[in-house]
Amino acid sequence: MDNQYKETAEYLAKRIAGNPETAIILGSGLGSLAEQIEDATIIPYDEIPHFVRSTAAGHKGNFICGKLGGKQVLAMQGRFHYYEGYTMEQVTYPVRVMKLLGIKNLFVSNAAGGINTSFKVGDLMIIKDHVNMLPNPLIGANKEEFGPRFPDMTRAYDRAFIQEMEAIAAEKNIPLRKGVYVGLTGPSYETPAEYAFYGKAGGDAIGMSTVPEVIVARHCGIRVFGMSVITNEGYHFADDFVNDANDVINAANRAAGQMSVLFSTLISRI
Repeated sequence: MDNQYKETAEYLAKRIAGNPETAIILGSGLGSLAEQIEDATIIPYDEIPHFVRSTAAGHKGNFICGKLGGKQVLAMQGRFHYYEGYTMEQVTYPVRVMKLLGIKNLFVSNAAGGINTSFKVGDLMIIKDHVNMLPNPLIGANKEEFGPRFPDMTRAYDRAFIQEMEAIAAEKNIPLRKGVYVGLTGPSYETPAEYAFYGKAGGDAIGMSTVPEVIVARHCGIRVFGMSVITNEGYHFADDFVNDANDVINAANRAAGQMSVLFSTLISRI
């Protein structure tokens, strides 16, 4: 597998321009943010050696290189999930490839269910920490060329990035939440009891992605910033309430514009 990382990185290096230091992983319904990238080179995942396919709804499956916030960036328009049947190494494969391409900063985004009772659909939440309920992607022989056997996760989400993003949001009058993201396997949505359980455990939002990528990024020494779009409220259940994937994608799409402004501004200041 290690030679595969190098093969993928070498293939992409020939197709991307400049020396991007920041990458973005865009979650469900947030792929439209990639349309803000200028002078874009778009590479479908099925053209990239050793990449798997993104089968989740709302994930277009493109690797993009171009400019955002005046800086050269890489972006994944869609990610890979454990619930799609992929191994954790496949789910996090792009992060290690990004490391080989010289990426120093990773922005992750996702659609998430709101556990915190003050959260509403459409809210943007800075991820300040996470609770991992997925298999840890570092299980197995350690890849010494990427990082240490026991990486520290005390500051998984970069505090300087969080502070700067809060300042940007205040400047632009964009309201932000801040909280703990809980990562589960999916693909079934959570029961009311599970929402309540993870709320009592300290979670503010819940989803089926992101955490494995963050763990591998930190193992690689990459700084991380994370943001969730609250796409449903998992704390009150009317008799006719159902979690629906299309509703999640639509809510994420509505928030993508504000997220694009925030991400591009922070990238411009790195």
